[in-house]
Amino acid sequence: MSSKSARRRAREFALQGVYQWLLSGNSVPQIEDQVQQAGGFDKADVELFHTLLRGTLNAADTLEAHFAPFIDRGVGELSPIERAVLLLGTYELSTQIEVPYKVVINEAIELTKSYGGTDGHRFVNGVLDKVAGVLRATEVAARKAGAKGG
Repeated sequence: MSSKSARRRAREFALQGVYQWLLSGNSVPQIEDQVQQAGGFDKADVELFHTLLRGTLNAADTLEAHFAPFIDRGVGELSPIERAVLLLGTYELSTQIEVPYKVVINEAIELTKSYGGTDGHRFVNGVLDKVAGVLRATEVAARKAGAKGG
């Protein structure tokens, strides 16, 4: 398999940071310092890492409000990995408009397959697909129209 892209690595390190924040409640600077000392961090897109981590943690309540209607239990009952991936994915869907929504969802699925439970990726896929339908309604509609016509 080819080596991971710098963007994928940035998402993985951001996921570790969000996960750590959910479990420890440490400050963003503390988490950034710890994550940046991890092996392989030098191969990550450092700017994207900071954007994702800071943006996600600073807007966590708003992001959870976006995906909460689409989950079958309370946000606090999610596994920390699923919750962290949903936070990151929802952040990317809401702010990283240059990244196609399908790419955001696929990256979230890959993160969940790597770090989450057995069927967690199916859950994350379903939730983020619905979130994309709200946050990226025009893009989703255009893709579906293209798929029918294609």
